[in-house]
Amino acid sequence: MNKKYVKYLSVLSLVLVLTLVLTGCAQGTTNLHAPTSGPYGFIYKWLGIPFQNLIMKTAEAVGGTNAYAWGIMIISFVVRLILVPLSLNQQYKSTTQQEKMRAVQPQLKLIQEAQKKAKGPDAQQKISSLMMQVYKANNLSLTGGMGCLPLLLQMPILIGIYQAVQYSKNIGSATFLSIPLGKPSIVIAIVATLFYLVQGWMSLQIVPKEQRKQMQTMLLMSPMMTFFISMISTAALALYFLVGGVVIVIQQLITNYVVTPRIRKKTDEELAKNPVKIVVTKEMLDEMLQADGTSTTSGTTANTSKQKAEANEMHKNIRELNKGKQNRNKK
Repeated sequence: MNKKYVKYLSVLSLVLVLTLVLTGCAQGTTNLHAPTSGPYGFIYKWLGIPFQNLIMKTAEAVGGTNAYAWGIMIISFVVRLILVPLSLNQQYKSTTQQEKMRAVQPQLKLIQEAQKKAKGPDAQQKISSLMMQVYKANNLSLTGGMGCLPLLLQMPILIGIYQAVQYSKNIGSATFLSIPLGKPSIVIAIVATLFYLVQGWMSLQIVPKEQRKQMQTMLLMSPMMTFFISMISTAALALYFLVGGVVIVIQQLITNYVVTPRIRKKTDEELAKNPVKIVVTKEMLDEMLQADGTSTTSGTTANTSKQKAEANEMHKNIRELNKGKQNRNKK
């Protein structure tokens, strides 16, 4: 299986696990009794209670009518700030990968065109394996330098905030701008989702045009996940995503205008010293297609010229025969 699709499946799996945990918690919150046994009791003991205490202490320090909401947002901001170095490091790797990918794009394009022309499964498999050789020869990765670690690290925090709100009467009944923290809020969910959509659009601006189509699906997953989880959980969790969206937009601005120009300069210098290794040529692919019995452009042109010459010869012979018949009739 292609590593790119493995990456998509791994992200979807993480989202499903988080959804199962949240919906499982929600089933036991109709009477707001905290679980004391089983897996949810274990999670509440080690995540829910600590986050309850943290939110309450932060709210006490802040004060005011929206104290609990501000407490959640401050905690969310600190968590996202801690994750910034890791996220920037992954974006650095991803952007470096994209710049190197642009250098090998002509070879990849030749392979993709040959894949469309190949008829037999053996030829298609051989041509597909050439793509892996191009990646390997130039030290490139199919995953694009991206990973699921930031999402993995956030899962305990998401579950902790969710349980802290659900099983605390004080936090659950609190409001933020008249929006109850213990209930879903479509307004906060939409605003949070918009921030992730903006971040996705910004990240596409630094991606080479040839790679934008394959990146769009992955970039849409984050806004979709944000909206979906915000709508099945609480406004408190949507606030976490909202704060995260603000941080990630600022982070993307740094990537676009500070990190990316430096990476491009560095990559250009590296490619000047160590040019891209040529693994695939058009001649090589044409030979593979001819061996497979697939006509290439040059072969097709030659056959067409031959057919035209034969047709012209046939018409010439017919005209000569007709001319001979006319002469005999005159006699």
